Amino acid sequence: SLTLLGGEPGIGKSTLLMETCKALVEKYPADLILYISGEESGAQVAARAKRLGVKGQNFFILSETSLQSILQHLNKLKPKFLVLDSIQTTTSTDVPSAAGSVAQVREVTYEIMNYSKANNISTFIVGHVNKEGGIAGPKLLEHMVDTVVYFEGEKLGENRLLRAIKNRFGSCNEVGIFRMCENGLREVKNFEKYFLQDSQGKGYGRSLTCIWEGTRPLLVEIQALVVENKFGNGRRVAQGISLNRLALLIAVIDKYFEIPLSYNDIYINVVGGVSLTGRESDLAIIAALLSSYKQKNIMENTVLMGEVGLSGEIRRVASLNESLKELQLLGYNRVVCSEKSANEYSSSYGIEITDIKMANALETKIF
Repeated sequence: SLTLLGGEPGIGKSTLLMETCKALVEKYPADLILYISGEESGAQVAARAKRLGVKGQNFFILSETSLQSILQHLNKLKPKFLVLDSIQTTTSTDVPSAAGSVAQVREVTYEIMNYSKANNISTFIVGHVNKEGGIAGPKLLEHMVDTVVYFEGEKLGENRLLRAIKNRFGSCNEVGIFRMCENGLREVKNFEKYFLQDSQGKGYGRSLTCIWEGTRPLLVEIQALVVENKFGNGRRVAQGISLNRLALLIAVIDKYFEIPLSYNDIYINVVGGVSLTGRESDLAIIAALLSSYKQKNIMENTVLMGEVGLSGEIRRVASLNESLKELQLLGYNRVVCSEKSANEYSSSYGIEITDIKMANALETKIF
C-alpha cells in the first residue's frame, strides 16, 4: 500500500511517522523498517529517534535523495515498512528537471508505488503543502496513492488533528486528535470535552456548540469580541472560521436584528485551534457576537446548534440525534436548535430543547 501524509512545515509529520515506526519496531521485531530522509542527515534523524525512544535492531535510517540509490537499498534490505520523507526532495535521473517539479514528483511516486505493490511493502510518503493547504505537486499524486492523510493544527499550539481525505481500505469518517509533548505525540482518547478543559466559566462573548469530527461529536467553545471602531472601516479577524462565513453572519445580524454590528471591529476565535467547516455552528457564532456586543452572559450549560439562512431562518443540522445523546451523557441540560428539530426530539431526551424559528428571536432564548 502507498499512503500520502501531508501537512504544513513544522506541524509534526516526521514525529508522527517516527512514533509509528517505534510502535512497529516493538510489535514486529522480525520485520525490517526503513526510514529514508531527504531533508535531514542520518545523524539528525537518529537524534530524533533516540529522543522518541525508538529502539530495535530492525530499524534502519537512510539519508538519500536519489531514487535509483533508494531502490538499490530497498532491493538489498527488503523492508516491510518504508517511510520516504519527503517526496518533493527525491529525484530520478530519468527526468531532466529539478527536485520538487511536477514531472519529478509524478515519476518518483509512480516508481515507489510500483515497487511497494510488487514487493508487498507498506509505504508512507510525506508531501509538502502549498499556500492553499493542498498537497504540493500534481493532483494526479492523490489519485495514485491508496490513502491521503492530512496532519493539521497550529504550530505554536499543542493540538494536532489527523484526518483521512481518501482511503481505499476503509472509511474516511474518522479523526485522530493528538497532543504534542516534549517526548512526542500523545493520543487524546476521550476528547469530547477536551477543548473545554481550560474554560474559565462565565464571560461575555462565549458560546458552546457541538460539531462532528469524523464519527465522534466534539464540544467546542467560540469566543467573540466586538469593539467600537474608531478608525473608519471595521476590522475582521477570524481564527477557526472563514472570513466569508463571518461576513455572511454579520450581515444577517445587521439585517434582522437591526444592530449596526458591521461598523465595529470584530474578532472571532475557536478555542483549541479547531476549524469549523460545517454550518451547524452558525447559531453559536451569532450568539457569541451578540453576547459580546450587549455585554451579557449566555445561560450556563447551553449548547447552540443550527444553520442560519440568508433570510434569517434557522435550519436543522445533521446527526442531531447522536449529538443530543452525547450532550446528555456529558451533563448539559439545555440545547437551542431549529423549531423542526425541537419538535422532533423534545420528548426523547432529558434535556431542555429550546426551539427557535428565526435568528432575530435568539436574544430571548439565550440571555
